[in-house]
Amino acid sequence: MIVSVCSLMVACKPSAEEQTMEQARQKTIDSMKVELAKQEERQRIVDSMNAVVAAREEKTRTVVVNNSTPAAQQQQQKKGWSGAAKGAVIGAGVGAITGAAVSKKKGEGAIIGGLAGAGVGAGTGAIIDSEKKKKGK
Repeated sequence: MIVSVCSLMVACKPSAEEQTMEQARQKTIDSMKVELAKQEERQRIVDSMNAVVAAREEKTRTVVVNNSTPAAQQQQQKKGWSGAAKGAVIGAGVGAITGAAVSKKKGEGAIIGGLAGAGVGAGTGAIIDSEKKKKGK
């Protein structure tokens, strides 16, 4: 009985080669755990850096919004009259005055002169607008 128990103990005992392989496996597992822990730490650092960047961007957005003045907003919203519209109004006025002064029938001359002046003024204003767009202003 004693001999059989001893032989079982010797037979169940891992060989030196098996022990070496088990140690190598354990070292591999341990190194993988260390690398995983390092990766998790790197991810925490990246996450905290992203949080800092997001907070700075939020502060910057708030500052930009707070720095805008009502006058600047009005300038952005109010573009004013186009050159063609200004030219049409000025031309109509000058044409009406000239037509009334030149014509024997003052009312008819003012209407005809105003229409002609508006057409010429609108055309001139449109040309000026297109040249400004070409220059990028």
